Amino acid sequence: MTSPENRRPGPGRRAHRDRHGRGLRGRLVPATVPLARTKAEIFDDLVLDTVEALERRFAKELAGVEFAVEDVPPDLNVYDSDVLEDGEVPLARLLPGRPGRQEVPPRIVLYRRPLEFRAMDREDLADLVHDVIIEQVANLLGVDPDELA
Repeated sequence: MTSPENRRPGPGRRAHRDRHGRGLRGRLVPATVPLARTKAEIFDDLVLDTVEALERRFAKELAGVEFAVEDVPPDLNVYDSDVLEDGEVPLARLLPGRPGRQEVPPRIVLYRRPLEFRAMDREDLADLVHDVIIEQVANLLGVDPDELA
């Protein structure tokens, strides 16, 4: 008897697709149903909601600011003062940008996994994301966070 690795589809043989021969599974939930959204997509939407609300009110001040989401913070031994931390875990980082020949725009980076870990549910996560973005934008603009909220 030949082993499965040595078998090749030939005349009269089907290509082996899976163990039971039923083919590969497709999506279990249609893409239009909310269950098909990943945690990362939901998190990105929460960030966009807060950023869009801020940009409507402060369009001129936030014109060149970039907002980004990373899953986890990079491994650094020491974080600068531009990092918003909870204990020893960074939640977000403000990169103020550099004017000059290679102009680098200001950038606010949120770290998804630490923020999700601290939230009890989606509503709590939305509030936490909102607060972190407000704090970072306030630091960038040099104003009190209460003025932005």
